[in-house]
Amino acid sequence: MTLAQHQYIERESEEVRAERPFGDWIVNYLYCQKREQPPLVYQLLGSQLFSSLLGWVNYDFPFGSSLTGIQRFLKNCAINLSECFEPPEKLDTARKVFERRIRYWQCRPMTSDPFEVVCPADSRLLLGSLAGTSALFLKGKFFAYEELLGPDKFLWLDAFRHGDFVICRLTPEKYHYNHTPVAGFIRDFYENDGHYHSCNPGPVMAMATPYSKNKRVVTVIDTDVPNGSGVGLVAMIEIVALMVGDIVQCYSTKEYDDPAPILPEMFVERGCPKSLFRPGSSTTLLLFQKDRVQFSPDLIRNLYRTDVESRYSEGLGRPLIETDVQVRSTIGARKSTKEGYGDD
Repeated sequence: MTLAQHQYIERESEEVRAERPFGDWIVNYLYCQKREQPPLVYQLLGSQLFSSLLGWVNYDFPFGSSLTGIQRFLKNCAINLSECFEPPEKLDTARKVFERRIRYWQCRPMTSDPFEVVCPADSRLLLGSLAGTSALFLKGKFFAYEELLGPDKFLWLDAFRHGDFVICRLTPEKYHYNHTPVAGFIRDFYENDGHYHSCNPGPVMAMATPYSKNKRVVTVIDTDVPNGSGVGLVAMIEIVALMVGDIVQCYSTKEYDDPAPILPEMFVERGCPKSLFRPGSSTTLLLFQKDRVQFSPDLIRNLYRTDVESRYSEGLGRPLIETDVQVRSTIGARKSTKEGYGDD
């Protein structure tokens, strides 16, 4: 069966684009046949060992000494070399390409309004509300709410219940650093263990609750503090996918200098590098408390456009359309009905 074309909207131009996932033949081969695999084989496919091995085959194999081969690979992945921090000749394996650093302080400008929320990653973005549902998205095919934060995290489960969410899906060619979407104090930082499965749209549609089996790193940020963003509690959830062996926490306040781990009670500034996916397609989610954030109008408008073909949908099969958004660009703002520490 041939999957339908998946399209998204490029935010800056508002043009409709068709997605060409990198390496999808491997992911689809493994997971579209999932129900035909014996349990032992399926457990192997979901293991970190297999994920790491598959990642090495696809990402650490050298391009060779030919600069032409590197440039061809970068061109095929539509990577803008002018953004890269390292010179092209240093990017001699796919892993180095996907873990590349960019001059984000120049090529990813950020709003000066301290009460605006910024996108945590170069990604394709969906947004919505948890109100009236016990599952995050697609009738439970992403996460059940309790699985997302952890069934024993009662404080956070209560705090974000009926709130809003943002799904940021990183395709493999994207810049794979996550940045802090808000400013505030870290109130909690923990991992939910799981297996390794794809975050690409094809396998998502083929599997039941795939993300519930994935390892998740949860960071809860309190923004109702001095110099904070004033949007309440924000949960940032980083999800490990197939061919991603790790999530490296590497918070830096200036460029990529002096990276530090994330620790409870540390203050994080908005728009700074926080973590790195190693390497491949990945997903970052944001949870907001109810009535604390107003999403950007263009993202809401794009969500229900009828001229775009999407693999994502909600109740009654209504399509949901992704917008391609750059890291550190505005995706929402504090609702004016809420007062924060930054008010005059």
